[in-house]
Amino acid sequence: MSHTFHIPVLGLGYSIDTPIKIARYGISSSMSVVDDELIERMRQYHTQVAGEAFNPILKKEDDARARRITAYLNLVDRLVDQQFEELKALPFEAENDLCRYFNLLPEYSRLKQGYDLMWELKDDWQKEHLQGLLKREIKPGAIDVNIMSKVDKMNYTANGDSSGDLNTDALAALRGFALSNLQSSVILSAGMNPRLYSYVETFADFYPDENGLLRKKVILKVSDFRSAFIQAKFFAKKGIWVSEFRVESGLNCGGHAFATEGYLLGPILEEFRQRRQEMAEELFQSYQNALLEKGITCTEAPIQRLSVQGGIGTASENEFLLEHYEMDATGWGSPFLLVPEVTNVDKETLEQLEQAEEGDYYLSGASPLGILFNNFGKSTSEILRQRRLDNNRPGSPCTKKYLCTNTEFTEEPICTASRKYQRLKIDQLRTLNLPESEYDQQYQSIVEKICLCEGLCASAYIKYDMLKPRENHAVAICPGPNLAYFSRIYTLEEMTRHIYGTVDLLEKVRRPHMFIKELNLYIDYLQRDLQSQLKELGDKKKKQLTKFKLQLQDGISYYKTLFAESASQTNLFLQDWITELTHSETKLSQIDI
Repeated sequence: MSHTFHIPVLGLGYSIDTPIKIARYGISSSMSVVDDELIERMRQYHTQVAGEAFNPILKKEDDARARRITAYLNLVDRLVDQQFEELKALPFEAENDLCRYFNLLPEYSRLKQGYDLMWELKDDWQKEHLQGLLKREIKPGAIDVNIMSKVDKMNYTANGDSSGDLNTDALAALRGFALSNLQSSVILSAGMNPRLYSYVETFADFYPDENGLLRKKVILKVSDFRSAFIQAKFFAKKGIWVSEFRVESGLNCGGHAFATEGYLLGPILEEFRQRRQEMAEELFQSYQNALLEKGITCTEAPIQRLSVQGGIGTASENEFLLEHYEMDATGWGSPFLLVPEVTNVDKETLEQLEQAEEGDYYLSGASPLGILFNNFGKSTSEILRQRRLDNNRPGSPCTKKYLCTNTEFTEEPICTASRKYQRLKIDQLRTLNLPESEYDQQYQSIVEKICLCEGLCASAYIKYDMLKPRENHAVAICPGPNLAYFSRIYTLEEMTRHIYGTVDLLEKVRRPHMFIKELNLYIDYLQRDLQSQLKELGDKKKKQLTKFKLQLQDGISYYKTLFAESASQTNLFLQDWITELTHSETKLSQIDI
């Protein structure tokens, strides 16, 4: 790859067309394929911008979800190819897109060094020869797609009959990707789904061709080594190779947050570093044997990359992750929400993000999936939610139904953010005759849920002036807490140079090291969990919380050694980090379980 960072998926609409904006510069990014309605409308928009005829795929048509996804991915692939060919055809003239490609590269890149050398050459033949070599070396960034494995709702026909296991949301999304023209990766996140994972096995593009090439690859977003190994073994036994593990911080990330049992990012990466080769060798044995059973010979293990994302904020952190833990790449997500040429954030939300403070970003129970969700307190979706509560009308209309999973009151699943569910749940709560404080606590946990299906698309619709009459204007956005330290609108050049260390956008900002920030998030999480259990702290829960605390203490010991041994930072920074670590250790020691 030209770059050593990628842009992870950002909600539903925020990165839905990011590859069209930046892939031609060699920067890889990911798109969510959860919402085929959003995808179809974006396909219409970009088809018409390109001056082409748009042929809609109606929701009621056969296999509409998968076909919509395939059609959009093919469009994005074709537009990026066209942009890239046009870029390569340009002369080397200052400020054009061809030169922008090279100027965005890190200074240590071989291509960037060759580009700088080209300008110094006096001999015209040598210069033209080097220009030709440079053009042949450049490649567009990857156009990857993200599927949340557990968002896998069953679908029904107009008669109310099940449309079958192959037409659940996740399987249809995978089929849409697998049948597209893209030569890229599907990123599977949010845990293991055996039915979905087994479905991968049915598509030829995930197997090596006669030249050993994988047209489609699997990337797993994981929280720890054990989970990565288990999931990759499942795939290897089916003849599917996991081409990359994306290790994400449990809490210091955007979107849904998946807290580990107290395992911190540093020790997790250390285990990957020490056992990476061992894992690859064991996986290849299973992979090779499975391929042989399918009549495919593979003599050499495919490349297996390792990347990390979640809370990275400075060039020094970025460089340390790449060098010390031998990462192949890093993921930078939330900061790009403040780069309008890369992501789809409407003007009002951008202004709110610019003015936001640390307290505006918080872990919440807002997701209907029942998973921790990084929320933004000043979002218009939060304002709308509170307004509905003030008007005694909690909950949202449920139109898209992607997150309908609850059957507590109904035979057909409904969404816990819906008006219907919240009304039924509050009615039930009133019959329990709970003490006022307990009632209020449970009431807030019910009404905290927000509609993500609409809210995570609204910003893109507003930015492109695509909102339909009576459609919800309320924007939900889910940045990681790291965004609190970035406080203005940036260009792609500024953010890229910040990542590579040629500028420092946080030069005057006091910000904890990413490892310490995550540690403090985990300590706060432990405190909240303990407080919620104080009335009935059973032996099993007490044992779990004690183990959680011990893991955090082990993490602190690891960081003490790491920081003491680190020679890549200035003494000033090291002293700051050690001081912050001591404060965190004291805070943790005061939690009595």
